[in-house]
Amino acid sequence: MTDTTAADATLAPAKPATKPARPYFSSGPCAKPPGWDAAKLATDSLGRSHRSKIGKQRLQYCIDLMRELLKLPDTHRIGIVPGSDTGAFEMAMWTMLGARPVTTLAWESFGEGWVTDAVKQLKLDPNVLRADYGQIADLNAVDWSNDVLFTWNGTTSGVRVPNGDWIADDREGLSFADATSAVFAYDLPWNKIDVATFSWQKVLGGEGAHGVLILGPRAVERLETYTPAWPLPKVFRLVSKGKLAEGVFKGETINTPSMLAVEDAIFALEWGKGLGGAEALIKRSDANAAALNRIVEERDWLGHLAADPAIRSTTSVCLTVEGADEAVIKKMASLLEAEGAAYDVAGYRDAPAGLRIWCGATVETADIEALGPWLDWAYATAKAA
Repeated sequence: MTDTTAADATLAPAKPATKPARPYFSSGPCAKPPGWDAAKLATDSLGRSHRSKIGKQRLQYCIDLMRELLKLPDTHRIGIVPGSDTGAFEMAMWTMLGARPVTTLAWESFGEGWVTDAVKQLKLDPNVLRADYGQIADLNAVDWSNDVLFTWNGTTSGVRVPNGDWIADDREGLSFADATSAVFAYDLPWNKIDVATFSWQKVLGGEGAHGVLILGPRAVERLETYTPAWPLPKVFRLVSKGKLAEGVFKGETINTPSMLAVEDAIFALEWGKGLGGAEALIKRSDANAAALNRIVEERDWLGHLAADPAIRSTTSVCLTVEGADEAVIKKMASLLEAEGAAYDVAGYRDAPAGLRIWCGATVETADIEALGPWLDWAYATAKAA
C-alpha cells in the first residue's frame, strides 16, 4: 500500500453503525405507510366483482376518504381510472384539449412528456414555456385564455410551483395540474384547479396502475359541450349521450380495478386520517424535507438541484453531488442498496446526474437523519473506486 493510498484509507469515513430502519427512499412506488403489513389489509372484497355491492362500497369508501383528506370541495368530482397518473392525465388531455389554444409548461421529464403527446399524438400546436432542470418556467407569461398544462411538483427535477397565485381566477382556459407528487403534501387551492391527476403510489405509498382524476365544474362543462376531433379509446370515455358518466365518480370504474390495490390505498388513507388528516401528512413531509436540507447544508459536496427554496419540492428532493457523473451516482446507489441503507436514490435517468431522496409522509424523519452518514460513506467509497 502506498502512502497516498494509506492516507486515502485513513480519510475515508468508517461504515456507519446505524442504518435507517426503513431504507425506502424511492420516488415511486414510494415507501409503504409505517406499520403497513399485507396481513392488515381488508380482504372481503377480493375474489368478488367490483360491480358487487361490497366492491362498489369499497371503491366509494376509497373515494370518500380521498375527498376528506384532500379537503376537496363538493364542486369537484373524484374518480378512480386506469393507467396510474399517466393514464389519468392522458384521459384529461384526450377528452378536453382542442377546444381552445393550449399552453404547456415543462421544466422536467414528465412535463416534457405532455408536450410530446400534445404535439405528436393530438397534433396540437401548443405554446411551450420551458425551463432547465432546477429552474421553473416563467409563470407570469402564461396566457389564461388558453388551456394550461403543468406539473404541480416535478418529480424528476424537484421543482414545484410555489403556490396557485399565478393561476388566474378569471381564466377562460382550463388549468390541468399533474399533481401526483403534490397531493397530500401541499395544501392545494382547489378553486384554481380545473383538472388534477395523481396516483396512489406516491405520497400515500400505495400501489401502481391506478390513477385518480379530479374534475372541477368547468372541466365537466367542457366534457359535456365539446367533442374532440379524434377517436377516444374506451378507457378514456367520460361522456355518454352528451352527459358526464357520473358512475365513474361513484365507484363504478370504467374497467376492472385491482381490489387488492384499492384495499391497500384504503389502508394508507385510514393511516393518514388517523394521524390527523391532510395537515399531519403535510407536516411529516415538511419535517422530512427539512431534515434532508440540514444534511445538505452540513456538506459542501451536496447541493439542491432546485437552488431556490420557494420552488423546491418537499417530496421528490433532487440533489447535486460535487464531481459526480452518472457512473459515480450509480456506484453510490449500488453501495447503499447493497448495505440495506437506502434503496432507489439515484436521480431520474433523464435528469442531471445526482441523487433523489423521497421525503413524502410515509417516510420517517429519523430515517432521513440516519441517511446522512451513509451518504458520506457512499460518496467517499464511490469516488475512491
